[in-house]
Amino acid sequence: MPSSAQLSELLDPATTVLLTVECQQGVVGPDSALPELAQEARSSGALDNVARLVAAAHESGVQVIHAIAERRPDGRGANHNARLFRAAERLPVQQLSGTAAVRVAAPIEVTEEDLVVRRLHGLSPVQGTDVDALLRNLGCRTLVVTGVSANVAIPNTVFDAVNRGYVVVVPRDAIAGVPSDYTPAMIRHTLALVATVATTDEVLGGLKRPSRVRRA
Repeated sequence: MPSSAQLSELLDPATTVLLTVECQQGVVGPDSALPELAQEARSSGALDNVARLVAAAHESGVQVIHAIAERRPDGRGANHNARLFRAAERLPVQQLSGTAAVRVAAPIEVTEEDLVVRRLHGLSPVQGTDVDALLRNLGCRTLVVTGVSANVAIPNTVFDAVNRGYVVVVPRDAIAGVPSDYTPAMIRHTLALVATVATTDEVLGGLKRPSRVRRA
């Protein structure tokens, strides 16, 4: 568990970016393609905590990036090389480009300063997308990772970010997966080995400092 001083040092607004992963209506919203995951994200408080972190990031000048997974109606460019992808093609709700399913879900607020990165392929918001280049251009040193799912996209994101040299902070109550007891076990035995794990309240405390000028 990091001290408040250590966390505050990591979370310098000038070099910190908050990433929300697949917090979109078709994944965590009321009409989700994955109702069990959506229910867990909401009932656990994870989605509300993501919204709190995003609001605090806006207030403190921390850049927010929303990572969205979507697909074209014709499926061009999408993966078909794993059971997960093939199962997703049969779901009643599709994450189709331009539809409500790929909009950031309430209660998360998106502002004009936020960046939204959309991908048509793969399991990670970092690998093969614009995210890494954006982080480097923003001068990011610390990446705060939030969202879903703890089963697949979150660990992919953390590992990809660590492999690229970023310090990763994971607010353990701002991510969700299924079943409910899987997330804390995965954090304890996997993510804690490579990332700084904290609570939402601890991260919020680390972000509380005099406001700086937002990045141009």
